[in-house]
Amino acid sequence: MATYAIGDIQGCYQALQKLLTLIQFDPAQDHLWCTGDLINRGPDSLKVLRFIKELGQRAVVVLGNHEVHLLATYYQQSRYRHSKDTLDEILLAPDVQVLIEWLRYRPFLHHDPVLNYTLIHAGFPPQWTLLQARQYACEVEEALRGPQYLKYLSKVYGNEPNKWSDKLKEWDRLRFITNCFTRLRYCNAKGKLTLDKKGPPILPKADKVWSEKDDIPWFLVPNRASVSARIIFGHWAALGLHIRDGIFALDSGCLWGGELTALRLDDQHLFQVSCIEQCVIDEI
Repeated sequence: MATYAIGDIQGCYQALQKLLTLIQFDPAQDHLWCTGDLINRGPDSLKVLRFIKELGQRAVVVLGNHEVHLLATYYQQSRYRHSKDTLDEILLAPDVQVLIEWLRYRPFLHHDPVLNYTLIHAGFPPQWTLLQARQYACEVEEALRGPQYLKYLSKVYGNEPNKWSDKLKEWDRLRFITNCFTRLRYCNAKGKLTLDKKGPPILPKADKVWSEKDDIPWFLVPNRASVSARIIFGHWAALGLHIRDGIFALDSGCLWGGELTALRLDDQHLFQVSCIEQCVIDEI
């Protein structure tokens, strides 16, 4: 029995199957953790979604920005539908309601105290400890699963507020938390989010002194409160496969013609396959 974490699939079904063959994944015994963004922009989002759902409890999926976008689009709350979305096959599928309800009950964060790994899609702001992040994930999960989920989806878009405060309330608070778990790449040394910046970071030496004007990869912010946690995430194709000091970034750009990566958590062995679909399109 083994547990594997896989980076962003984004509808690249053939690459997923090739990777599962490589790792000899056994759905009767093994577990699969997915970093979110199962869907969108690739050619076979519906196949990927159905396949992962059918794994049942053998699959752990955290929500990414593309899943949140699909939910908002399905419920006609999104004004931000992108011309390069490949969601129509899901939206027109006979089982769309079942798939949407399944997604609505996926977590934003998964923590396994036995394996000692935490799975998210994007990042933590530097102020959050792991315990706090788990609590805040519960807040947005309750909002998405509760009776006001339509209002939550209508309020979730936007870049403000861009800095954490315990005093944040209601939709501002939920939007900030959601943005961290699904969109975060950069922030400054004070924890102010830079959500529109997507490019590859220049990874500095350990003794780098950051100024308040610098956009810093969230996991490199000095004195990050979650530094002792082992965090698996995706979302950042331009960063690529990156492992350091308890950080496991697994989005290796399959959608962009790169690779799809799996990390076996039991021994940190890496597996990769080249993306078959070669879908190189704009990132969201």
